[in-house]
Parts: sequence; C-alpha cells; structure tokens
Amino acid sequence: MTFSALTILIVALIAAVIAVVGAWAYGTANRLDRLHVRSDLSWQALDAALARRAVVVRAIAAAMPATSGEGRRLSMLAGQAERAERAQREPAENALSGALATLDTHSLPPQLVAELADAEARVLIARRFHNDAVRDTLALRTRRPVRWLHLGGTAPLPTYFEIAERPESSSALQLDDVRTSARVVLLDDRGRVLLMRGHDPATPESSFWFTVGGAVESGETLRAAAVREISEETGLTADPDALRGPLWRRVAIFPFAGELIRSEELFFALRTDEFVPHSGGFTELEQRTITEHRWCTAADIRTIQQGGEPVYPQDLAALLDEANMAVVRADEPAVRAIR
Repeated sequence: MTFSALTILIVALIAAVIAVVGAWAYGTANRLDRLHVRSDLSWQALDAALARRAVVVRAIAAAMPATSGEGRRLSMLAGQAERAERAQREPAENALSGALATLDTHSLPPQLVAELADAEARVLIARRFHNDAVRDTLALRTRRPVRWLHLGGTAPLPTYFEIAERPESSSALQLDDVRTSARVVLLDDRGRVLLMRGHDPATPESSFWFTVGGAVESGETLRAAAVREISEETGLTADPDALRGPLWRRVAIFPFAGELIRSEELFFALRTDEFVPHSGGFTELEQRTITEHRWCTAADIRTIQQGGEPVYPQDLAALLDEANMAVVRADEPAVRAIR
C-alpha cells in the first residue's frame, strides 16, 4: 500500500498543527499554574499585612482609656476581621477601615500613629499586588481556547479584594513625601556589620540600631549618596565601584523629630578592613541623636533585639550571610524587598 505525496503532506500538516496546539496548550497550562501560584502567594502576603494591621489596632485600643467605648469597638472589629472566613473577610476588613477613618489619632503616642500608617501602607501595597495577580490570572483563564481545553484544571478562580483606604489627613503627624535613602551594610573582614545606635530627639529614652546611610540629595545618584554617607558617618573614604548592589529594598514609615517619614531605603554592601569610626561629619542633629558605633555579628544583633532595642532592618541578623556573599560574588545581586 502506497501513499500519495498529497496524502503525506496533509498528514504532515495535521501533525504539525497538533504539535503547535499541544505546545501552546502545554505552555499556557504552565503559565496558568504560575499565575495561580502568584495569586496564592499575593493573597498570603495580603493576609499577613491585614493581620499586622489588626495587631496594631489592638495596640491602639489598649492605649485608650479603659472606659473608652471606641477602644472596645476597635478591638472587637480587629478580632472579627482576623477570624473572618475568606468570603466574609472583605466586609469585615472594611468595617475596621470605617472605624479607623473616624479615629482621632492626636491623643495617641506618635509611635503608634507611625505603626498604624506603616501597617496601612503595607496593606495598600499588598492589595495592589494581589489585585494585579488576580487580573492577570483572570485575563488568561477566561479566554475561550483556555476554557474549551480546560487548561485551568479545577483550580477556583481567584477573586479581587477591595478595601477602603483611611485618609492620611487623620494622622496627628504630617506625612512627608517619600524619601529615598541609600544605606550601606558595611562589613569588616570578619563578616561583622557596622551599626549605629541612636534615638528620636522626641523620645531620647528609646534607642534603636541602624546601618550607615541617609537621604539621597537632589541631583545625587544612589551610589554617590551611599559613599557620601559612609564618609560623613564613619570617616571612611569608600570607592563607589566597590559597592555591591543595591541588593535590598525596604519601605518604612516612622516618626522622627516630630515628623512622620515615609522612606524607601535601598541597601548596598561593602567590605572593608576593621577601623574605628569617627563622627566628624555628623550634622548637629546627628550629634545629638547618634550615641554609639559597634561592629556586630548576627548573634550580637539578636542579643540587642532580645534586650528590647530594635535593629533596622528588622531581619538583619538573618540577612547578614547574604550580604557577606554579595561582596564576594562576581555578578550583581538582584534587588529584593525586606522588612
């Protein structure tokens, strides 16, 4: 039995079409799987941000007078939001947002005001990432060929999460514009990081620890700002090309000197020989608020934190090995978000 050239050509074309469709279906199914994973992870991040907001709200409620009905109401709404199932989570969180919209923060401690602003900013960012992930997943999942071939499998469709935003004007502190800061994980040959100890001039009794760095000035690059801050805060003259990074990005809202600061911090890593820092380049405010330099191991950082003094970034002890690896690797690190 023989086949004509036309028959062979038709069979080959059909096989090619099947192969192309199969490759497209396989690639689309894999892409859908990744999008579903992204949606799930973004929901977990949003859930964690909402949970942190509830914790801050309970702290605010505890700071109110024991006879305050508003405090009891806030605590109740925070608990309901935390316990709500996924289907009821949105109305529960919006009820809490509605209560926060009427909250008078002028009588609250500035630190709690900053914690609330930071928690709400993180909820806003997490909600946007989640809704973006949901949009991308639905855009692909609802296409006719995808539905006809059931490429989405049995995974449920992800859903958007909408939540009311509390106006910033209700804060007792004025929220500044976003300030970009260049920070440096300055490491010695033993892998220790140089930390500074300081305090808010408004609360000198509460100290905290942080890495070298500060705000980027107008017309200045991140790398140039990092080198300048190293010189001003330690006396060390650094080679800009020796800086590795940025490797981390941190967004934080905190009170300082009577202002509420929203800061986007980008971290470089730099290795140097151990030296004794000096404060000759400190500004007048830094001279009043920075009290100590110390070279710290990861264990030292954990000891400081266990003693009740915060260290920023919060996960620096766990991140120290990553910074030490970054300064010896040939390739530039990818920037990732940290706390």
